[in-house]
Amino acid sequence: MSENNALEETKDLLKRRGHVTTSWEKLETLKLSTGIETTMFRIGMPHDAASPTVFKVYYPPGCKVEAHTHECDYSEIILEGSQKVGNEWLRPGDIRVGMANRGYGPLVAGEEGATVLVIFADGKWPAVTIGRNDGSSLGVDELLETYGR
Repeated sequence: MSENNALEETKDLLKRRGHVTTSWEKLETLKLSTGIETTMFRIGMPHDAASPTVFKVYYPPGCKVEAHTHECDYSEIILEGSQKVGNEWLRPGDIRVGMANRGYGPLVAGEEGATVLVIFADGKWPAVTIGRNDGSSLGVDELLETYGR
């Protein structure tokens, strides 16, 4: 089933029943050119840009993502592995809360990689470059092509 058909089915079920059950395995996983793997869903209606947006992201060992920001508040929870954010190493169970338009990074996955749950306050999740970064490690175009905004 295509991502668009799955979203329409989810939307219809939510309208009829008020709830839906799925799993990360049933959702489409996108593998970015950087090797990062991500899966996304929205809390509430899947097409509603005001809905909180959740990504489960796997960063392969040593993967580096340039410093950036987002246009909405967000929180990250380390599920597995480790990740260095700026100068701080985060491990499973660590929670990082970030405010909109405040830069952070770079992100560097530890030697075992990192699996992170990222929760954005709404649909303004696409990463925004900061400083002299060129955006090449962010995968924004690839993410928008698959998940839209």
